[in-house]
Amino acid sequence: MNKKISVARLSIFSNTSLIILKLAAGIISGSVSIISEAIHSLMDLIASVVAFISVRISDTPADEKHPYGHGKFENVSGVIEALLIFIAAFWIIYEAVKKIITPQEVEQLEIGFVVMIIAAIVNIIVSRKLYAVSRETGSVALEADALHLKTDVYTSVGVATGLALMYVSGIHLIDPIIAIFVALLILKESFELFSRAYAPLLDRALPASEVEQINAIITKHCKSNMTFHNLRSRKAGNYNYIDFHLNLDPNLTVGEAHSICDQIEEDIKSRFEHTEVTIHVEEF
Repeated sequence: MNKKISVARLSIFSNTSLIILKLAAGIISGSVSIISEAIHSLMDLIASVVAFISVRISDTPADEKHPYGHGKFENVSGVIEALLIFIAAFWIIYEAVKKIITPQEVEQLEIGFVVMIIAAIVNIIVSRKLYAVSRETGSVALEADALHLKTDVYTSVGVATGLALMYVSGIHLIDPIIAIFVALLILKESFELFSRAYAPLLDRALPASEVEQINAIITKHCKSNMTFHNLRSRKAGNYNYIDFHLNLDPNLTVGEAHSICDQIEEDIKSRFEHTEVTIHVEEF
């Protein structure tokens, strides 16, 4: 089974389980911070489902209608996920403010504490798997999903700490304050994800460090009678697209020119996986 699809399924299963646990604990205790965590996990579940669908579609080979492949579907999914998280954060803040205005006692703190610790442990394990596969495959969707779960670890630990403080101090105002803190972290997460996912939709160039490496690879192959210019790059999902103009000696045969281009392309692809290189050959 495709690694990306397999780990995306794992994320869906873990998020579904945690939503049920958190929601049950939140209803039993009446804690808005625990319910906010359930909402956070619901957003993670939506993100996992979107990631699962997007990695399946993004790996679909290029066709007549999509000659450059379907890689950007992952970026579109990342933008959708960011907007969903943004909405959820404001809903949590709204509910927390209501709790501050009209305080309510939180009960069964022990249950909530245990559920939060379980959630943190589960998300540590799953997010690490997601990060590993996203780095291996270059998947934006899986990286976004891993980021959601990583943030969920911090917020779960934060909520658990707040529940412990409430248990010791009896100050129930801590609950909505922690919920607002969780929401602010989620807002930060959504902004970062939106920025990262949206940029490739505008065909932004690859990071400067990567462009420098590509320049160095091409320069290494350029002899005294060779130059290159108009280097361009962009990213779509987990695919990189690079093209440039290569000036060659007009006395070279077609076979010799082709061999030089093949060597440059192979070197670039050996450094950057999932990369398509287009070289426009011109006379020097």
